[in-house]
Amino acid sequence: MTDEQKAREAAARQRFFAIGLFRLSGVFILMFGFLIMLQKFDFVSGDKAKIMGAIIATVGMFQTIIVPRLLARAWRTPPGP
Repeated sequence: MTDEQKAREAAARQRFFAIGLFRLSGVFILMFGFLIMLQKFDFVSGDKAKIMGAIIATVGMFQTIIVPRLLARAWRTPPGP
């Protein structure tokens, strides 16, 4: 393996790890939003909890589904000549 191939492989590993980390954190944000909607925390209650939880869950859903796809598209290897 040449140094260039090793560098590309290391970059690919880092990108794969980053995409997985974004998905995992998105799932945690989504779960946190659902817990807020279920009023499991004392800092918010009533209709405010449902609205706040829905907003946070939407952000988590976006981060779980859309962001990894955008990153994968941005980091895609261009086709060879």
